[in-house]
Amino acid sequence: MQKLAPYARVKEFLRSGLSVGQWKSGDLMPSDSALGLQFGVSRMTVIRALRELQTEGLVRRAAGIGTYAADLGSVPPMLPIRDRHEEIVARGGEHRSRLVLATVEPVFPGLETQLGLAIGKPVFHTQILHYENEVPLQFEDRYVNPISAPDYLKNDFSKITPTNYLLRVAPKWEAQYTVEATVPTQQEAQQLGIAVSTPCLVIVRRTMHQNIPITLVRLVHPGASFRLSGRFKP
Repeated sequence: MQKLAPYARVKEFLRSGLSVGQWKSGDLMPSDSALGLQFGVSRMTVIRALRELQTEGLVRRAAGIGTYAADLGSVPPMLPIRDRHEEIVARGGEHRSRLVLATVEPVFPGLETQLGLAIGKPVFHTQILHYENEVPLQFEDRYVNPISAPDYLKNDFSKITPTNYLLRVAPKWEAQYTVEATVPTQQEAQQLGIAVSTPCLVIVRRTMHQNIPITLVRLVHPGASFRLSGRFKP
C-alpha cells in the first residue's frame, strides 16, 4: 500500500473493504474528513479516490450526506475504466510506458462519426506501449478530440497515462466498447515483440462526456498476459 499514490491508498482501502463485505449495499461509508485524517491526505485526494470508485459503480455519493456502498446487483455488466499504471502497481508490479507516437493529424473517413469531427479537422493521435515488469503488456492506439482535451499533447506520458489525464479533465464518462480475440497488426506485433499469428485480446473503446466524444482507443494485449476479472452480485 505504501508504494501507491496517496489517493490510490484510500481507493484500495475502500475497494478492499467493499470486496469483503465490510460495507454492504446502502451502508454509509467513512466521511471525507475521517478518511483524510486516517490517511493523512487532503480532502481533494479523498474525493478523487471516491470519484473513481463512483465511476466504477462501487459507491454512490449524496450531496451533503456522504458516500454509500452501491447496490452491486443494480450495476450493469461493464468493463471498468482503470488507469493502467494504478492497476499494475496495485498488484505489486512495476509500470513503465514508452511513447511511440504523439502528433496532430487530419480526421479521416470513419473517424469523423466516432469523434464528431468533420473530415480534415485536427485530431490528436498517440500510440503508447505499456510494460509490466519490463514485459510489453499493452499497445495503446488512441485518438483524442481536441475540443474535449485541448491540452492533451502537452502531457509527459512517461509520467501520466492518457486515461489518468482524461479522467481528470472529464471525470464522468459514458463508454461504449467491443472486445474480440484476434491477431495483431504487423505494427502491433512488432511493438509487443510477438508474432503476427499470436492470439490477442483487443478492446476498442469510445468514451463521451455530456454527449461530447472524448476519445477512441484500441487496446491490444497478448492473450497469454491478459486476464479479465470482475465481480457480479445477483
